[in-house]
Amino acid sequence: MNNRTTSRGAWQSAALLALIGGVGVLALHKPTHAGQAPAPVAPPPGATVLFSGTEEEMKKNFVKRGTDQDGHWKIEDSAMVVGGGDITTRQKFADYQLHVEFKTPFMPDKHGQARGNSGIGLQGKYEVQVLDSFGLKTPGTGDCGSIYNQSAPLVVASRAPKEWQTYDIVFRRPRAGADGKLSKARVTVIHNGLAVQNNYEIKGATGIGSGADTDQPDVIIFQDHGNKVEYRNIWIVPLPEQGSSKYDGE
Repeated sequence: MNNRTTSRGAWQSAALLALIGGVGVLALHKPTHAGQAPAPVAPPPGATVLFSGTEEEMKKNFVKRGTDQDGHWKIEDSAMVVGGGDITTRQKFADYQLHVEFKTPFMPDKHGQARGNSGIGLQGKYEVQVLDSFGLKTPGTGDCGSIYNQSAPLVVASRAPKEWQTYDIVFRRPRAGADGKLSKARVTVIHNGLAVQNNYEIKGATGIGSGADTDQPDVIIFQDHGNKVEYRNIWIVPLPEQGSSKYDGE
């Protein structure tokens, strides 16, 4: 078990941000319970499916990090299993909503960062941590749902290891203002239906990547930290910099 106090809270209905036809709406999801695997969340219209369970998608949409080689993670039961080094998306993205489902392994003899560790690197440098943080009363800046080593989750949202979990991540890359100065990247993270990061301003690269802030599109990293974390049902909705200036829609 984790060396911090374990507590199980009752799961309640929560609002998940979804994009349908390019318009943000709130969709209510029924509560899930320990041992009950949630159904994969279907991609909305306009989404690009990066991974739905096939080896063809792994090769088409992902590469071994730092190379042009096809994504190499193994596919088991329609999930990709971390192993053999990081992978990244082939395509580079600017602003987006990213949906990811993941499952951490059960590692009762391990603690902290050695327990179900992986991560998702936005714009190639900002990490949303993946970790077995189930049962924590007060998660920290290295726990699941954190912006790694910068911002702890606002609330406790982790499910038990070997249960599927969801991330819905809305990422806004840095912007160049009229004076030419770049604003910071911002991110909102919904973890299992709960907001764990609320429009957080990211204070530079977190360690999964490096380099200065930029307004250029970049890849999304899926990290190999030596633990057999699984991922499934990955889709993305590219977002415009701003909506229409018209009052009446067409």
